[in-house]
Amino acid sequence: MDDEKPITEQAMDTITTAVEATSEAAVTAVKKVRKAAKKVAKKVAPKKATKKNAKKASKKSAKKAAKKSSKKVAKKAAKKANRKSAKKAAKKTAKSKKKAKR
Repeated sequence: MDDEKPITEQAMDTITTAVEATSEAAVTAVKKVRKAAKKVAKKVAPKKATKKNAKKASKKSAKKAAKKSSKKVAKKAAKKANRKSAKKAAKKTAKSKKKAKR
């Protein structure tokens, strides 16, 4: 923790880091979901269905699942970042109070 940096700047740094991590996690989640959706589409799709219809269905389900998972990941990361910044701010104020007492 930097003593020279203001608390707001430190909080912004942690939030920025969380956003970057969230975007990376969302990308990996989307890739995994797409792969899984393709597998499911192959198994579930009826034998007579054309390849175009199967592709459309898998794309839609992949998009929906990716959207859901990325939202979840974003929520978790945001919560984590908020907790971290709150803890850091609390520590900072405790330190400044101790210094003021001295």
